[in-house]
Amino acid sequence: MKRILFPLLFIAFAFMPQKKTKVIFFGDSITQAGAGPGGYILRIDSLCRKEGLGDRFEFVGAGVSGNKIYDLYLRMEDDVLAKNPGIVVIYIGVNDVWHKVSAGTGTDPDKFETFYEAILKKLKAKNIKVILCTPAVIGEKTDFSNRQDGDLNYYSNIIRSIAQKNGLPLVDLRKSFLDYNLKNNPENKDHGILTVDGVHLTAKGNQMVADEMWKVIK
Repeated sequence: MKRILFPLLFIAFAFMPQKKTKVIFFGDSITQAGAGPGGYILRIDSLCRKEGLGDRFEFVGAGVSGNKIYDLYLRMEDDVLAKNPGIVVIYIGVNDVWHKVSAGTGTDPDKFETFYEAILKKLKAKNIKVILCTPAVIGEKTDFSNRQDGDLNYYSNIIRSIAQKNGLPLVDLRKSFLDYNLKNNPENKDHGILTVDGVHLTAKGNQMVADEMWKVIK
C-alpha cells in the first residue's frame, strides 16, 4: 500500500497549483503610469508570459504621483506590507531631486538615505526580497547640461551605495538611459527619446525599464 501511496502523493503535489510570487513596484508617477496601458509593469507581465513564467509571478503597481522617499515610507504599511509581497522593486528619487527646482521642495541627501534605509529595514523584517533602482533622467541631454544632472547623479550614487552595503540587486536605470541617449540622441534633445517630457516615459522608455527590471526579477 505504501509503495502505491507515496508515488500518488508525489504526483498530486507536482500538479498542485504553485503560489505566485507577488512583485510590488513601489514608486511615484512613473510607476503609477507603469501600471497603465503600455506601461512598464504591463510590459514586464508580457515578457514573463512570453517566457512561460506567467504562473510564477503576479505584478502589482504601487505608484503615486508626486511621491518622494518619505511618502513611500509613510504609506508602505498599507500599500506594500499588508499585501504580503515576495519581492518589492523600489523606483524612487526623481521627485526628491526634481521638486527642488520645480516646486521648491525635494529631499536633502541625508534624509533621502535615512528614509531609504528605514524602508529597507521594514522590508527585511518581513523577509521580503528587494530590488533597488536608480532614477533615470530629468532631461535627456547627453552633455550633462540638464539643470539637475549633478544632483541626480549624486542621489543615484546614494542608491548604488545602499545596494552595495546591503547586498541587494540594483537596476541602474540612470546608467542605462545615459548610455542609450549617447547612442540615440545625436541632436542632444531635452526629451522625446525615452521620455515625453524629460521625466515620464515614452513607449521605448517603458520597454527599456521593463527589460532592465525583468532581467533582475526573473
